[in-house]
Amino acid sequence: MQIPAVTPFFHEQSNTWTYVAEDAATARAVIIDPCLDFDAAAARTSTTSAEAVLDFVAAQGLHVDWILETHAHADHLSAGAHLRQRLGAPIAVGSGIGAVQQAFSAIYNLGDEFPVDGSQFERTLPAGSGLSCGSLAVDVIPVPGHTSDSVAYRIGDAVFVGDSLFMPDGGTARCDFPGGDAGVLYDSIQRLYELPDDTRVFVCHDYGPGGREVRCETTIGEQRRSNIHVQHKTPRAEFVARRTERDATLSMPKLILPAIQVNIRAGELPPPESNGVSYLRIPLNRF
Repeated sequence: MQIPAVTPFFHEQSNTWTYVAEDAATARAVIIDPCLDFDAAAARTSTTSAEAVLDFVAAQGLHVDWILETHAHADHLSAGAHLRQRLGAPIAVGSGIGAVQQAFSAIYNLGDEFPVDGSQFERTLPAGSGLSCGSLAVDVIPVPGHTSDSVAYRIGDAVFVGDSLFMPDGGTARCDFPGGDAGVLYDSIQRLYELPDDTRVFVCHDYGPGGREVRCETTIGEQRRSNIHVQHKTPRAEFVARRTERDATLSMPKLILPAIQVNIRAGELPPPESNGVSYLRIPLNRF
C-alpha cells in the first residue's frame, strides 16, 4: 500500500483543515481544500493562510499536480483560484458541482451568464474517476448527502473525507443545505466504511468537542467503532432520524452566503462591476 506524506494546515477562522499530500519519491503533491481568509465585517479577503501553504510547497521543492476541493464549502471561501494563479495547477471537484451551481445560481439570481456546468473548474470528477500525483493514484469516492458534489479522495492508505465525517466525537456533516439528504449521507458513509480499518482518515473540520485540542486524523476502524452519529451497525432509519432532528436545531454557517457564491466559481471572486469593484450578493429571507 502506498503511503503519502500528509501535512495539515489549520485555518482557525473556520476550523478547516487544508492538506498537502505528497509522493516523496517524485516530489509531486496535491493540495486539498485550501482556505482564503475573509474578514466579514470589512468584506476584505486576504491570502495569509494560502501563502503559508505555498511557502511549505516551495520549501519542500514540491510540484503541485492538482488543487482538490471535496465540495463547494459553506463555511469558508476557497483559495483555489489564488493557488491556481500562483502554481499553474488545475482545480478539480466532484461532478455534482453542477447541481450545486444550479441551486445557488437561482438563490443568488446569477442569471444565464453564470454557467452551471462546472466549467469554472478544470476537471469535474464522476464516480470511479481518478487522478495521479506522481506515482500515487488518487481515487475519487462520491460521498453526497451533505452536498450534491461531495467527494472523498483516497490516496494510498489515506482518505480525505471532506465534511461527510468529522472526528468520531464530532459525528457527521449536516444535511439541511440545498441538495442535502441524510439517507444519502448514510449510504455514502457506508461506502467509506468498506475501506480497510487501518485507512487513515483526514477530516475537513474539527471544533474540539468538550474543549479538547483540535485534531485532523483518525482511522476507518475508529469511525466504525465510535462515531457518535453512525457506527458500522447503526440502522439507516436511526441515523436519518437523529441527523434530521439535530439539523433542525442548527444555525446557518456564518459565511454560507459569501462563501458559496465564491466557491461555485472555483474560488474566483464575482466579476468586477463598472467601477472595478467586486460585489457579493446577500439574498434576504431565503434561509
